[in-house]
Amino acid sequence: MVLQLHVSRDQRKMTIATKLREVTWSMVLLICMVASIGFAVLYSAAHGNADPWMDRQMARFGVGLVLMIAVAMVDLRQLMKIAYPLYALSFVLLIYVDVAGHTGMGATRWIDLKFIQLQPSELMKIALVLSLARYFHGKTYEDIGRPHYLIIPVLMALLPTGLVLKQPDLGTAGMLMMVAGAIFFAAGVRWWKFVLIIAVAVAGGYYAWHAPNLLHDYQRNRILIFLDPDQDALGTGYHITQSKIALGSGGLFGKGFMQGSQSHLDFLPEHQTDFIFTTFAEEFGMVGGVVLLGLYSLLVLYGVVIALRSRSHFGRLMAFGLAANLFLYFFINTAMVMGLIPVVGVPLPLISYGGTAMITVMIGFGLIISVYIHRDMRLGRRSDED
Repeated sequence: MVLQLHVSRDQRKMTIATKLREVTWSMVLLICMVASIGFAVLYSAAHGNADPWMDRQMARFGVGLVLMIAVAMVDLRQLMKIAYPLYALSFVLLIYVDVAGHTGMGATRWIDLKFIQLQPSELMKIALVLSLARYFHGKTYEDIGRPHYLIIPVLMALLPTGLVLKQPDLGTAGMLMMVAGAIFFAAGVRWWKFVLIIAVAVAGGYYAWHAPNLLHDYQRNRILIFLDPDQDALGTGYHITQSKIALGSGGLFGKGFMQGSQSHLDFLPEHQTDFIFTTFAEEFGMVGGVVLLGLYSLLVLYGVVIALRSRSHFGRLMAFGLAANLFLYFFINTAMVMGLIPVVGVPLPLISYGGTAMITVMIGFGLIISVYIHRDMRLGRRSDED
């Protein structure tokens, strides 16, 4: 206990200048490199113009960079205090979206704030990680082995997932459940419980497929097109068909910057958002795609290593959950445009055009950096010790 209090006092004495010196600037450089690739691709997607995408994306990234550093300065005790309130706020915003949200492209996912379209489901990704890390921080390994201790965290994951499914947004709903699963695994939940949950999910999916009115027609079509894109190549399968054509035409080294025919001739839909990886790969080829995936992998590795170095269980779970969230972002997006999984609305982090996703991803990076800065801070298991 003496050592714990001593370390905690040392952490409290850290000044802003000291914390800035502790920032993992090599990680920040990687983030800037990935974002810069995104700026270039958006410039190309707009046929060599900064307007309407690149200039706005750069402004959002600038705001996100400031927020990232600001969040990194917040110590773990303060993050623990805001975990549950942030979850509650995100949950209320999801309910508001269901009641009076802004509808676009057949889905109701946004709140119109005039200067930005806020997507509460993106905020919930951060809030869910923080709140689950906060919950499991206060539980021992023996507690986690008792099923009744898992009821609350399971509900914390299922309730927002249900609201997101109702929007409908199958991709984000899946991410919420998988990120929650990653934190459950890191917290020490036994493997047989995951097998049980997967079995229930498979049974639920089978029921949803055959039950009327549970799945939208477009969701069924996406799965059918995933299995056989050629059955409606000019209709529902148009997106993935054009994406595969663009990927194939890029070859090993690509056609060159601003030389992608599929995107510049507007054959490739949503080439500045969900299918922006295809735009990039057509111009820079398989080599460029592998390099970009390598940069993402390094960022995920940073998150995992930082999680392992944290002395607090809360910081460890939070960093691991956010690293898993980043992995799911780029894995789902790239697998989707390659035709490896059905098409879902998951953006490519730091590269796809979009405001809420950019800001929340940058906040997530800030939280990971905060765990590194305060890696030696010890937090008591009980709330009265926090």
